[in-house]
Amino acid sequence: MSIPLVQGALASIVPPADAAGDVPAPPPENVRHMLFGTLSAVQTTIKDLHRLNYAEPNDWSRPISTGRANEVMAILTKRIQGD
Repeated sequence: MSIPLVQGALASIVPPADAAGDVPAPPPENVRHMLFGTLSAVQTTIKDLHRLNYAEPNDWSRPISTGRANEVMAILTKRIQGD
């Protein structure tokens, strides 16, 4: 026994394709990175991530004291393409 496919039923579960037949990319999302450590460790990590072409040093916040001895934090919000 076969069940006939109702016309248009598949359209509700398959995203529409663009003119080239590709499935549209999902919208970008924000991801937030926070570094905690000594000022030297945070600055070194920011430079390392820059060398890896992940983020520009100026995209990070200025180091902010956490209130703990010798500890600062820096924050980066980066826009990434979702899955």
